[in-house]
Amino acid sequence: MTARGKNTVRDLRRGSRSTLLRRLYFDGPLSRQELGSITGLSAGSISNVTGELLADGLIEECGSVESDGGRPRILLRVAAGRAHLVGVDVGETQVRVALFDLARTELAASDRPLDDRGHDAGHVAELILAGLAEVLERTGTDPGSVLGVGVGVPGIVEQGAGPDLGGGAGAVVHGQTVGWDAVPLGRMLRAGTDLPLFVDNGAKTLGQAEMWFGAGRGARHAVVALFGSGVGACVIADGARFRGATSSAGEWGHTKVHVGGRRCRCGARGCLEAYVGAEALVARWGAAPPGGGEKAGLAALLAAAGAGDPAAVALLDEAAEYFGAAIADLVNLFNPERIVIGGWAGLLLGPRLLPGIRAAATEYALRFPREQTEIVLGTLGPAAVTVGAATLPLSDFLDSGGEFPRRADAPTVGAGVPAELRA
Repeated sequence: MTARGKNTVRDLRRGSRSTLLRRLYFDGPLSRQELGSITGLSAGSISNVTGELLADGLIEECGSVESDGGRPRILLRVAAGRAHLVGVDVGETQVRVALFDLARTELAASDRPLDDRGHDAGHVAELILAGLAEVLERTGTDPGSVLGVGVGVPGIVEQGAGPDLGGGAGAVVHGQTVGWDAVPLGRMLRAGTDLPLFVDNGAKTLGQAEMWFGAGRGARHAVVALFGSGVGACVIADGARFRGATSSAGEWGHTKVHVGGRRCRCGARGCLEAYVGAEALVARWGAAPPGGGEKAGLAALLAAAGAGDPAAVALLDEAAEYFGAAIADLVNLFNPERIVIGGWAGLLLGPRLLPGIRAAATEYALRFPREQTEIVLGTLGPAAVTVGAATLPLSDFLDSGGEFPRRADAPTVGAGVPAELRA
């Protein structure tokens, strides 16, 4: 019997595989010699583990580089087509499902608008499952190659003990702004697919994407802000996402900027979201083209401000000040080295608002921590939540050293949500 607290040979092997896979994934292509220098693993371990990963088809040779006085060094990289990832963004107006290879190349996507049922949980689950079946069918992808389905949702996600890896089948969502009260989304999705499930807050998936591949890369302490119809944040502390006691950390949009102020979608008054969220901005302006939706309304507001409309200019200037003051709170509370503003509204309004946001943050934050913090726009575009959702099964795969997850005992992909789970 192995003594408690002792690593088994299997644990050590998996750890070495995980270390090399992560290095090749984020920093590759690399030679075996470079891997040894970076990881500190012995030449024998590097040779054995890379041999295993090559045999498993998880990595591949991709050319060579000259060495000093010796034979050329073979470069290795992760094999992009060996497995697939699915990312889902449950947005304000639609559900987006995208299929990626391991290089994050989008192979297919399904955008399904929410109908007049809005965020009815059963409706959303059906759209996710239908989109999943669509992207797999369109690409001819074997479901056995899919590492999992990551889902980014509005609200707080309570991770349960599901039967699949990651516990996604037990995920329960508390989404106050969309009327979700302890919705068993994981169980609803499990009723229609046997693929591994991973469910998390959309702002947190955005944060992971920007930290891994975008404007947050290289920072150990950061905040990634999602600025869309609502407002959220992902706090990164010493390289790890800060979740809090019940995974609700980052509900920044519901911090108070005006006591007794405007009514927020959550039901409280004076929330940041009620002043800078896209829905609130369009409603407060009141001159958006009818029937155009929030994106069209925000674009019209921006155009009006660009043309010098006093009301539009004043509203955007006020939004920049509120946003900057709220960022000052993040600076004072978390002392990040970088704050990244993302989300579709953040990327749309960012070029105009960023100078005002930075100025307000400087005015309201403590001087010393503010001087250490840069405030930048995200670089991954409006699909960052979907990409971030896909990183949930990817992270599990890399942690495991490249083990393919076991499939749950559930219906095949594409089955619907039973009536008893629609509520």
